[in-house]
Amino acid sequence: MRLVRPGNTARRRGSARLTSSPVLATAAVAAVLALTATACGPTEDDANSEPSSSSSAGRTDNKIAIPDELKDRLKEHGIDLDQWKDGEWKNWDTDKWLREAKDYINPIIAGLWDPDRMRDADKPPENPVDNDISGDEGVTDPTPAPVRAVGVNTPYHDNAAESGKLFFDGPEGSMVCSATVVKDPAHPGKSNMVWTAGHCVHAGKKGGWYRNIAFVPSYNNSGLSTAELRDNPPKEKVAPYGIWWGSWAQTSQQWIDQGASVGGLGAPYDFAVLHVTPEEGSNGKSLEETVGSALPVEFNAPAVPKIADMTATGFPAAAPYDGQKLFQCKDKPGRLSLAQGDPTMYRIGCSMTGGASGGGWVATGQDGKPALVSNTSIGPVTAGWLAGPRLGKEAKGVYEEVSKKYADK
Repeated sequence: MRLVRPGNTARRRGSARLTSSPVLATAAVAAVLALTATACGPTEDDANSEPSSSSSAGRTDNKIAIPDELKDRLKEHGIDLDQWKDGEWKNWDTDKWLREAKDYINPIIAGLWDPDRMRDADKPPENPVDNDISGDEGVTDPTPAPVRAVGVNTPYHDNAAESGKLFFDGPEGSMVCSATVVKDPAHPGKSNMVWTAGHCVHAGKKGGWYRNIAFVPSYNNSGLSTAELRDNPPKEKVAPYGIWWGSWAQTSQQWIDQGASVGGLGAPYDFAVLHVTPEEGSNGKSLEETVGSALPVEFNAPAVPKIADMTATGFPAAAPYDGQKLFQCKDKPGRLSLAQGDPTMYRIGCSMTGGASGGGWVATGQDGKPALVSNTSIGPVTAGWLAGPRLGKEAKGVYEEVSKKYADK
């Protein structure tokens, strides 16, 4: 296995430049951003409508299509998709889209993630793994007993202020994950850093960077039902602390090289750090100041026998959940080893499903206070467990590089 140390060329290839500036160098470069806007499949509202030439609803040819609404928004930024590559992108399939997505730019498109689009974005970016995936049985502990996820009391901000929902676009439409506000050592008390899973920002060895990544802390803070969310609630109910777009994303080179839709050998390195900026002005306040909290990240947390319990938090979206409410599981962790020589993962019993991916795992840190020690990476839907990476030198390297990049800003 190739180890990647901070600062070398391979590590730099594991980071993605994003930009929040609406001013783009050329229309051709800007047009590449159109690939961020793959359309969702038919929803309840349009499933019976006739698909237009610019809607993916009803398409069966695996080609990329951009909704008219988003094309119009991009035109406002000087991006005319009809002129880019003479429309060649219309014939691209999802594999071609992913190859083009390797150079990542993420401008703020104000209003893209409106309450309706956030509500309807409920597809997780991964498939469940098999129940028995251990490649090193001498290290792996017995499968934990299922633990039923418990809904977080509302308002979510009062009980899990650091937690939020991550939205992004991929080849199959709008997708969701979970994420956590973490401290920035370069800016104490003023962090703009968010922790999530690698597979929530990058598709792994067969793909590229996802697009339109945005973080919403305390999403649906009062726990409205899906029906209530369809009743046009004010944006303040859905995103009470604003929408924060990724200005930089970084994951491990191991995830990029080995990650797969079902975890793959990249799962022990399935973590990522975002630096974010508000879609609308925040009166100069950082994300940490806006939500009032951020978790420290603890690397090389104690061995499993020394950890009393871990609490995983997230917005599970796959059945029987709908992605609109925040849940938690608390359990004593065991060990899961996918292959000899790879870091051992933490594993807990938990009924949460896809969509909870990327959500933080919190345990008592060495100073006796809560700290983020992992994030949800993989888990089978029917078995009732989740696994997350043990954060070591690779995770610390990613974290420190993102902090260092914005240290003087």
